[in-house]
Amino acid sequence: MLRPRTYGVAQPLCTVLLTCAIACAPGGDDAHYEPQGDGIPEPAIVWDPEHYVAYIAGMDLRIDGRLDEAAWSRAEWTSDFVDIEGPSRPIPRFRTRAKMLWDSAYFYIGAELSEPHVWGTLTERDAVIYYDNDFEVFIDPDGDTHEYYELEINALGTEWDLFLVKPYRDGGPALNAWDINGLRTAVSIDGTLNDPSDKDTAWFVEIAIPWSVLAEAARRSAPPEGGDQWRVNFSRVQWRAEVRDGRYSKIEEPPEGRSRPEDNWVWSPQGLINMHYPEMWGFVQFSDVVVGEGDEEFLPRVEDQARWLLRQAYYKQHAWHASHGEFSNDLRSLGLENQVFDLNVTASRRFFDVWLTVEEREMHIGADGRIW
Repeated sequence: MLRPRTYGVAQPLCTVLLTCAIACAPGGDDAHYEPQGDGIPEPAIVWDPEHYVAYIAGMDLRIDGRLDEAAWSRAEWTSDFVDIEGPSRPIPRFRTRAKMLWDSAYFYIGAELSEPHVWGTLTERDAVIYYDNDFEVFIDPDGDTHEYYELEINALGTEWDLFLVKPYRDGGPALNAWDINGLRTAVSIDGTLNDPSDKDTAWFVEIAIPWSVLAEAARRSAPPEGGDQWRVNFSRVQWRAEVRDGRYSKIEEPPEGRSRPEDNWVWSPQGLINMHYPEMWGFVQFSDVVVGEGDEEFLPRVEDQARWLLRQAYYKQHAWHASHGEFSNDLRSLGLENQVFDLNVTASRRFFDVWLTVEEREMHIGADGRIW
């Protein structure tokens, strides 16, 4: 079954961002930031994001959900998805994996979701799609953890696209009125949809996101240049279901009428049940080589190690504030002295700035979480 979809724009991102100009300014506006009383939870895993090299498609791709063109067959799969919390949790019951390609017009994503019983219920665009089993895409072009994109799609091909000015932990908001202008998606199913009388094999998602939309908040070249790296992650929400009265229904647990919590399976684990930690997302390196015509090595960047150290300062500052009612001017109190990079800090009750210099570039993080 094929359900290709193309949608228009609801409101240009440049328009909706005008209402968030202060929140989106480089470094945020800490003078107007209200710290969270309980601090910011830290991921409970070692920081080691997945990485992938995306090659040029080199041919026109039909967005039909089949992933059967030569370019797709030459592209490597990502590693299999794991539980969102990481290796301490059980291996997912069903396999999920993805591929990526690109050209001058689109960023292409293909996904395979093994599934013995494919079902879906939501048909209204911008419904809360993760109430069904779904596939989700997250993209932060410049890696500052603010101004990023989210797209969700279910087996019916119904979409929910939204733009996050900030992660929810930093105050959001999510802009649901915004749509991806020129988005192209399709779903195909190896089996039958919403038919519990047989056993299915998998469903497949194919997505083409225009660079013209991703450029709106990228603060960098889009389409990217060869060697550029963006932060990307994928998630699969999977509910446990049973057959009741000839239909699929979510399995309930006490209190009666409440669905059993969903499984969250991801490409790059988050270390907690929250997809909105962009610092934990994977790295996608864009190659200017046509897929199948050569291999390119993924090259880790020193600046990303620096970003992670700044992020640790952000976690620890918020934990300190939760206990002491103010941020700390003392790196020793935060356990951040004697680091690979020399850190500097200034702070007050509602404000902090931690910064370092790497490769002749000064990098900062503040209470609102943006790295600049």
